[in-house]
Parts: sequence; C-alpha cells; structure tokens
Amino acid sequence: MEQFNAIIVKKEQDEVTYAVEAITLDDLSAGEVLIKVAYSSINYKDMLAVQAKGGVIRDYPMIPGIDLSGTVIHSNAPQFSEQQQVLVTGFGTGITHTGGFAEYARIPAEWVVPLPDGLSLKEAMIYGTAGFTAALSIQALEQDGMTPDKQPSILVTGATGGVGSVAIQILAKLGYENITALVRKEHQVEIATSLGATEVVFASTLEEQKKPLGKQQYHYVVDTVGGDVAAAIIPLIHYGGSISMCGNAGGIKLSTTVLPFILRGIHLLGIDSVFFPAEERQAIWQKLATTWHIAQTTLSDEITLEQVPETIEAIKKGEHLGRTIIALS
Repeated sequence: MEQFNAIIVKKEQDEVTYAVEAITLDDLSAGEVLIKVAYSSINYKDMLAVQAKGGVIRDYPMIPGIDLSGTVIHSNAPQFSEQQQVLVTGFGTGITHTGGFAEYARIPAEWVVPLPDGLSLKEAMIYGTAGFTAALSIQALEQDGMTPDKQPSILVTGATGGVGSVAIQILAKLGYENITALVRKEHQVEIATSLGATEVVFASTLEEQKKPLGKQQYHYVVDTVGGDVAAAIIPLIHYGGSISMCGNAGGIKLSTTVLPFILRGIHLLGIDSVFFPAEERQAIWQKLATTWHIAQTTLSDEITLEQVPETIEAIKKGEHLGRTIIALS
C-alpha cells in the first residue's frame, strides 16, 4: 500500500509537536482488523493528547484520535469481514495504540463495534466518545430511578460541549421537560435552549453558593466537568437524587462534604467510557441508532486533518461548541 496521511505527535526533550505526515501501514500498531477510516472526531482527551503535560500519551511517536468509523479492508478475526462498516471508541485507541487521526487504522478485534443499522459512519462520529459517554450517563441515571413519568428537574453541566450538548438532546427526545443547562458565557444561552434546555443558569451563580447543604433544586445531574462546579452542585441535589460524573475539564479535585450523601442519601455515579465492557457496547450504540437517535440535529461541524489544530486550540481555550468531526475519505 502507498503512503497515506496521519497526524503524528512527537516529543523531543520537553517539547511536544504534532503535524500531518505521510506514513505507511508499518507505522500502525498491531491488531486483527485493518480499517479504512471515513471519519474521526475531536474530544477533550484528544486536546490533552497533543499537550506537553497532557498526561495522556506516554510513548511517542503516536497517532492520536480516540474515535474512528470506517470500512474493514482486512480482518484476521472471524467476526469481521471485508467491506463491513464499523466504529471504534475508547480502550487504548489514540493513547497507547495508533488512533483515528489517520486514513487507515489497525485495531484489536475486541475494540471494534459493528456499525448498527440506522446509523451512518458520519453520524457515528458525530456521537463519538462524547455521545457514547452522554448515553452512558443517561442510562446510569435512569437505572438509578430517573424517568420522564416523574418529570424530574435535571441539570446538565458543560451544556454546549460535546457530552453536554448530546445529553440535552437525548433527554429532550426521551420526553424530559425540566432540563436546566449550565453555561459560562452569554452566547451559550441561545445554543443551550436550541438543543432542548428549558432553563439556563450560569456556573458563576452556583459556585458562589458553596454551602455544605443548599436548597434542593435538582433531582438528577449529568456532570461533564467535575472540579468546583461539581462540588457546588452536589449540595443542591434533592433527597435520593443522583449525579453522574464523566469529566474533569473543571479539575480533578472534588472539594465537598459527606453531608449530602449521609443526610440526603444522594448517589454519585461514576461514568467511564474508555473501558466500558466490549460485550455491552453494542446495546448502547443500538439506542443511539434508534430511540436515542439525535445525530442529525446535533451541533457539529466537519473539518480536514489540516484543520485539526484550530479545533484543538478552541477546546483548550474553552471556546469549542458541540462536536467536530474529521473527514478522512
């Protein structure tokens, strides 16, 4: 096979750089399934992967990109065949194993998910890890008692980001009518309401409260940012309510007290999309392809590999909205 394009992250001494380079299949990590990549997507973790102290990539050089969708062109695994459409999110993709920011990817068979009926390769990446994480968060909350029949008050943090924007749309489609979006900037208000939020609050107003126990305002919370934002919200959750946590854009520390947990019996639900069991992934993607399908209305844009640095900078500055997918073929 001739050379093809990929983004390569390199490290020399303390300096990390990345750029589009021409490579061959020999530069890809080992795996049973060779995929011609159609689309990838950019996530917060991908931004960290190209930073000098991002704490994501440890072995260089590396092809980043924790998501990809495409067509199998060769498989040594019996469950996959040539021309089959597939998707990959999480595990070591783009971290310890060459990832989706390339025209070809070679992936271990156990990481690969068949593309479900009703979902295109492009739509799969409009979701990507962000959409998959949003779905896991909502599933966890529903398993913990959240249901449209009760019309609970739900708060979504990072509401115009990748996970938050998808979560709001899924919740609205499922019939939840009391969805509050947490934003930081004025221009995000209109975007959040267009996604399906019925109310918008600013993070600054919550962070000012900082009491061990506050007025009970939210039955359920989809938290995508962590840090001080999550710490400010936990005291506001109703008795017996739940908060799902999946992100750390606001910081990895959680400064709170035990009072909301022991006096109000609230539940903290940790969400991990990276090592979520392979055998259970298909069911989540089936929901995203059918009853939870909102990809066609999701806030998204499409770029080329050469345009990746612009999006990376926007994410780094907290200015990125919705989902950005990379067209590779």
